Amino acid sequence: MSELSFEEQLANLEKIVTELESGDVSLDTAINKYTEAMKISKLCSDKLKNAEEQINKIVKDSGTLEKFEIE
Repeated sequence: MSELSFEEQLANLEKIVTELESGDVSLDTAINKYTEAMKISKLCSDKLKNAEEQINKIVKDSGTLEKFEIE
């Protein structure tokens, strides 16, 4: 699952949410899908956090990294 891109993981998450919202799944299936969705959500959240950390570092003219904060 983690080999998928962020966009693919997000699409899978949206598909699971749609299936759960339809109400056409058994309780056991719903629990399994919910568990899968939570794992995907964590992976997406981690990827976003990592991207944010990378974006917050700006390379200065000298080539050193500088912490950047949006006010």
